[in-house]
Order: sequence, then C-alpha cells, then structure tokens
Amino acid sequence: RAMMRREMDAVFSRVDVLLAPTSPTVAFKLGERSGDPLAMYLSDVYSVTANLCGIPAISLPCGRSRDGLPIGLQFLCGRFQEPTLFRVARAYEQNSGNRHVWPPEPGGLRR
Repeated sequence: RAMMRREMDAVFSRVDVLLAPTSPTVAFKLGERSGDPLAMYLSDVYSVTANLCGIPAISLPCGRSRDGLPIGLQFLCGRFQEPTLFRVARAYEQNSGNRHVWPPEPGGLRR
C-alpha cells in the first residue's frame, strides 16, 4: 500500500488528473451477478486504487452500451486535490453531452 501511494504521488507530480474506466465491464443488470461473488468483486477492481492510495476519485457516466446499460469513467487526482477533481468533473459533465445519462428504469430507459 505504501509503495502504491508513492507511485501515485510520483504520477501526480507530473499530471493533475488521471482518467480511467470505473469498471472493466459495463453495468450489469440488477441481480445478474448476485450468485457470483468473484464477478461482483472484479467489477470494483478499477475503483479500489483510490481507496488503497488514499486519493480522491469521482465516477461519472460517459455513455451507454448497445444494450442501454450505463458505462462509467473515473477521474483520480492527488491527495487533497478535491477542488481540482470537482472542477474537472464539472467541466466534463458540461461539455460531454452525458449530463442526462440516467440509469435504466424497469420497463425502459428514462430520458
């Protein structure tokens, strides 16, 4: 954990923000993986970096799959750099066209 923190500190000495996927797959349907704890765990594998390194991160929708399921991205930044993180996330939301990507509702997608 200390090694990861040092490596991330080195990264953030060169860049302000990292952009990464939130999950290795698109969102899954409610209850779809409840019988497979490993699949559930692996869905979070990309988001644990922030927790292990003690850095702030924010996840935002960035579109939908062909099946209409949400796709997420995350921004990560250096420790105590939340103001930068919020500015970047806001700028992304305002300029990406994804401000109104809502989760699917039973019986269809809300628009």
